[in-house]
Amino acid sequence: MTTTVSAYAATSATDPLTKTTIERRAPGPHDVAFDIKFAGICHSDIHTVKGEWGRPNYPVVPGHEIAGVVTEVGSAVTKFKVGDHVGVGCFVDSCRECDSCKAGLEQYCTTRGGMRGTYNSTERDGSPTYGGYSTAMVVDENYVLRIPESIPLDKAAPLLCAGITVYSPLRHWNAGPGKRVAVIGLGGLGHMAVKIGVAMGAEVTVLSQSLKKMEDGLRLGASAYHATSDPDTFKKLAGSFDLIINTVSANLDMSAYLNLLALDGTLVELGAPEKPLVVPFFPLGAMRRSLAGSMIGGIPETQEMLDFCAEHDVTPEIEVIDASYINEAYERVVSSDVRYRFVIDASTI
Repeated sequence: MTTTVSAYAATSATDPLTKTTIERRAPGPHDVAFDIKFAGICHSDIHTVKGEWGRPNYPVVPGHEIAGVVTEVGSAVTKFKVGDHVGVGCFVDSCRECDSCKAGLEQYCTTRGGMRGTYNSTERDGSPTYGGYSTAMVVDENYVLRIPESIPLDKAAPLLCAGITVYSPLRHWNAGPGKRVAVIGLGGLGHMAVKIGVAMGAEVTVLSQSLKKMEDGLRLGASAYHATSDPDTFKKLAGSFDLIINTVSANLDMSAYLNLLALDGTLVELGAPEKPLVVPFFPLGAMRRSLAGSMIGGIPETQEMLDFCAEHDVTPEIEVIDASYINEAYERVVSSDVRYRFVIDASTI
């Protein structure tokens, strides 16, 4: 028996998102049902609904930064109980059998189709997945995260994508005391990279197009802030960083940025540029530098990130909005007019 819940959906690449209803399945033995309290707006939501990453299966109910409160658990659920604060990120299932899944790296599931996205994907029974711009959700307990009580649910929501997307490469490439980390871009991901990198003990520098957010960057914990529109920045900072986290989707001059790395340094791409990257050999090979990519994080690491943020009091800077403001919020995200994450109050859906 399904349940009808309210949601906001995109029906085409050009029409505004509108209020509608969707069906949620009845909880099975291993399922957790929860009321959604808050859902973050990620730029990926916008790319998807506008068809910029391929034609989606409309209607699309976006949202993969989801925080809520458990209302029901299946008979075999052992990890959660009614009343728990929980979250769901970018996927709601995977094959569970490949080496990646067994290693807790479900985001790199190697079976055909890979992980099952929280929206614009399919459940095991072939029904469409609908995301967090809705009032309730049912998810297998193995893909649900426990949100520590010390993190408010509105601030927890963006951690489920923006938080883990930067935490994973920072942890994997050993950001910490004695490590010099640069963050390209101070947006939804970038501001979290600064906060988490600083909490890990690294020396963090922000590299931004201009200095207009410099005050924010230093307030968030960065030790330095430089404008990449100034050619002298690249001369002054040559060979300065052990790790660079690129959070922007623009096609950058890879030669210039690779030259900012020290010996054995790594530049990690998190954004998805419109055009293929042009990577010249000499800036890469001259100092045994590496160019890498990273994509969100698995369930164990996402839980680790939530616990880390609770321990270190790290939360995103957010602007809570009513659901009726979603389309205006999309316009502001595209024009970089948000500091630093919109979060939808699901009670207004």
